[in-house]
Amino acid sequence: QVQLVESGGGLVQAGGSLRLSCAASGRTFSNYAMGWFRQAPGKEREFVASISRNAFRIYYSDSGKGRFTISRDNAKNTVYLQMNSLKLEDTAVYYCAAAGRPGLYAVYSDSDDYDYWGQGTQVTVSS
Repeated sequence: QVQLVESGGGLVQAGGSLRLSCAASGRTFSNYAMGWFRQAPGKEREFVASISRNAFRIYYSDSGKGRFTISRDNAKNTVYLQMNSLKLEDTAVYYCAAAGRPGLYAVYSDSDDYDYWGQGTQVTVSS
């Protein structure tokens, strides 16, 4: 089992920034590709970003590209999502997830590829 705990969410004005963290425990963190997803009220959960086990590959959704940066620190068992230039439509609950798949360079955008999920952290962007 892998336990994931997100933090760093909150209320921010449009144009502002937030940095989300996701701390993992339970198994070897570097064995998992990591991803961030979000779910807005009344909408389906959507992919935001993914980072490979060795951090060599990164993949963003169109909504995050250019404004969000995913990173990981395998020594600290933590994955981050730096979000800049936040927009009203970024308001959502943000979830981190871990994918226990082989391959150091693999990234995943499909939620079905992820085995473990955190409880989520609320991000609210105000005008």
